[in-house]
Amino acid sequence: MAETILQHWIFTRFALPFLLIFFIVFALLEKTKLLGDGKKQVNALVAFVIGLLAISVAYPIEAINNLILFLTVAIVVAFVGLILWGFVSGGEAKVENKAIKWIIGVVIAIALIWAALWATKLALPFYDFLFGQAWSKTFWTNVAFIAVVAIALAVVLITGAKGKGD
Repeated sequence: MAETILQHWIFTRFALPFLLIFFIVFALLEKTKLLGDGKKQVNALVAFVIGLLAISVAYPIEAINNLILFLTVAIVVAFVGLILWGFVSGGEAKVENKAIKWIIGVVIAIALIWAALWATKLALPFYDFLFGQAWSKTFWTNVAFIAVVAIALAVVLITGAKGKGD
C-alpha cells in the first residue's frame, strides 16, 4: 500500500507532536506575557526548545499521540452531539439549566482524567483489575441493572412528589 508524506513515521512521531507542543507553548507564552510584552522571538525560541525537548524522549511522544487520538475522537463525538442537539432543539445550543452544566462538566472532567490515564498507560492495571477478572462480567451486569432500577425509582419519586404538590 502506498504511503503518503502525512502517514510517514517521521511526520507522525516527530513533526506533529513537535508542532503541537511548539504552538501550544508559544500561545501560552504570548497570552500570559510571561517573558515580557512584545518578546515574540524569545517566546518562539523558548517554545522551540521545549518542543525539541518534548520529542527527544519516546514516552512523551507516545502520550501526546494517544492524547491526540482521544482529542480527535472527542471532537467528532461533540460535533455529532451538537448537530443532533441542533436538529432536536431547532436553534442555538444554549444550556440554561445549571444542573445540566454541572453534569456535562463532570462528564468532561472524567473523560479527560480517563484519557490522560489511558494515554500514559497508568490505567492498564486498574482497568485489568476492574474488567479483566473472572467475576467482572457478572459484577458489572449487576451494577448496571441496579443503576437502571435506582434511576427509574428516582425519576418516579421525583416526578411523583412534584405531581402531589400541584
